Amino acid sequence: MTSNSRTNIPKIAITAGEPAGIGPDLCVMAAQRPWNALLVVVGDAQMLRARAAQLGLPLRVVPYHTDMPATPQPTGALCVLDTPTTDDVHAGILNASNAHYVLETLVRATSGCLCGEFAALVTGPVHKGIINDAGIPFTGHTEFLAEATHAPQEVMMLTTQGLRVALVTTHLALRDIANAITRERIIAVVQTLHRDLRRYFAIASPRILVCGLNPHAGEGGHLGREEIDVIIPALETLQRLGITTQGPLPADSLFTPQYLDHADAVLAMYHDQGLPVLKYAGFGNAINVTLGLPIIRTSVDHGTALPLAGTGQADVSSMCLAITTALEMHQNAI
Repeated sequence: MTSNSRTNIPKIAITAGEPAGIGPDLCVMAAQRPWNALLVVVGDAQMLRARAAQLGLPLRVVPYHTDMPATPQPTGALCVLDTPTTDDVHAGILNASNAHYVLETLVRATSGCLCGEFAALVTGPVHKGIINDAGIPFTGHTEFLAEATHAPQEVMMLTTQGLRVALVTTHLALRDIANAITRERIIAVVQTLHRDLRRYFAIASPRILVCGLNPHAGEGGHLGREEIDVIIPALETLQRLGITTQGPLPADSLFTPQYLDHADAVLAMYHDQGLPVLKYAGFGNAINVTLGLPIIRTSVDHGTALPLAGTGQADVSSMCLAITTALEMHQNAI
């Protein structure tokens, strides 16, 4: 039994993300309030001290060690698993030399979650472009974590007050989406979504709305046959398994109160079908949750915001919500 389970005070791993972005700012800002958890930032301790000084915020860095007891986080303190950057960090200025550092923090935090050292992982924003510029193929946290944890079916879900949107496909070019949507994939994604809504969000009988792929959900086959040939047969299989789904529905009318008021989640077929609606409804007060992993992972709903790094103008709301949701998911899963 770990110290986490004995005290019921969890250790939460946080990766600060791209060091030139607002991820370090958010870690420092989140430390300005108390938490009923031990927040462990996997990152460069000196970089965090420097960013706190740049922001004019107090910060006491506590070096982390693996047998450290889990105690509530006091205001103004941050426990840091020191992971040095490869090169100097300047707020707002990307440096490809630090791309390996970013992935190193993710690997360490993920391995800590897998072995039970940490109860959950909260990730700060990374810059996909600079990681790829460093010669490292990287499409996003979701895919990286799925591979690292050998998850059979990962699901990206963004959530804000009153709305959850999960995706069948994530970071794919638009021309590749239709071929990636298969009956088997839809069934696996919905089964994962259904299971984790029950486990982590305490929803006894999840109700899932499903978008069509084509305009007007295919207009009876006149605007595409994916609804008829792929989506409807998948939903029929899911309903026989006792999973409550409704659809496929036209995405341009699904996101209205007559449907959303009677649903627990929406399943969109692709990234820009569902997420613009959610981000319009709750940007800054939304988070990203990866379902289907053997670990709990939440994240902010925004990018690195390089022009805001070190200015004190970043909004910490999404980071705090990501931490709070990770704690709630951990508590529900106990």
